[in-house]
Amino acid sequence: MTPRTTPIKLDLKRDAQLQIHWEDGAVSTYAIAYLRAMCPCAQCRLVREGESKKKKTSLKILPGNFAAPVTALDAEMVGNYALRIDWSDQHGSGIYSFDYLRDIAPH
Repeated sequence: MTPRTTPIKLDLKRDAQLQIHWEDGAVSTYAIAYLRAMCPCAQCRLVREGESKKKKTSLKILPGNFAAPVTALDAEMVGNYALRIDWSDQHGSGIYSFDYLRDIAPH
């Protein structure tokens, strides 16, 4: 890991956002809905990649139960390299590596 991809503080507000303070001084803030939409699991990635090859549409159907607004129920570290989040839509197979989180950080 490098200072760019090493978190020094993680602050999860389950119904709002995840904020990460990185060792290089940067701070990234991710809306909960954005994190869920960017789930890195194979199933969600296939849906996103499949949509990008088709005609552009704003409708993306990711796996999960979206009867209510999605919130983070729980999160846990995976080794020293990633974060796994359990979602209120019963989805929780995505492991968000810190490299991936830094790459998808909103500007």
